[in-house]
Amino acid sequence: MRTHTIPAAVIAGALALGLTACGSEKSDSANATLVVGATPTPAGEVLAYVKDHLAKKAGLDLEIKEFTDYVLPDTALQDGTLDANLYQHTPYLEDFNRSKGTTLSAVTDVYLPPMGVYSKKVDDVTKLAEGATVALPNDTTNEGRALELLASKGVIELKKDAGANASPQDIAENPKGLTFKELEPAQLPRSLSDVDAAVINNNYALDADLSPQKDAILLEAVKDNPYNNVLAVKKGNEDDPRVKKLAELLTSPEVKKFIEDTYKGSVLPA
Repeated sequence: MRTHTIPAAVIAGALALGLTACGSEKSDSANATLVVGATPTPAGEVLAYVKDHLAKKAGLDLEIKEFTDYVLPDTALQDGTLDANLYQHTPYLEDFNRSKGTTLSAVTDVYLPPMGVYSKKVDDVTKLAEGATVALPNDTTNEGRALELLASKGVIELKKDAGANASPQDIAENPKGLTFKELEPAQLPRSLSDVDAAVINNNYALDADLSPQKDAILLEAVKDNPYNNVLAVKKGNEDDPRVKKLAELLTSPEVKKFIEDTYKGSVLPA
């Protein structure tokens, strides 16, 4: 049987071609469009500013997908529909991982959207009447956050071991006999006509043309606030060069100025 030998030059050429193809594939991946999920305000607006003013110069192709709830952006991130998202704080992300079995990771803090108490009936949370009804967000971390906000003004007192995931069952003292109504966060602005007060997440307040700085009768303190919104990815993708580039842009002086000029204290750059 006659055997055939393949010239070394041909083998070398094939190897070089294979290596070139692999390198080209990696390069294509690094330059591919980064799909980022966000709630419309302020996350979507901040990302739109980055896309329109900073991304092209930085070599980043950005696609923004907007969501109006707090669950789908994380499930879409987990299943790979999104490459990253911006809308949530770290306590929410960690609770979502625990409760849903997801593996999401925070990359960087971007901005603080202070939670506020709003009312059409009183101008001070301490003036709520006996037996008044207060609406709260019904997801674990934001409900606890809302109760902590009310407790900070002495309207209620929480049990010492209540923690960040406090619920109405963790109220130790309720001197006014307040009634609490748990609602989907997006419904809270619409509930203002039906309740005495509502504790509303910043993004939904802004969507409803409420100014946290001007309209809230009680607003979260900024100092030592753990609820900065973060750029998040599925665990393992933190070092994706596109993600790193977006994180750099979101924490740039230009974005800081955009947030300060646009929201005038209602949203604060981290």
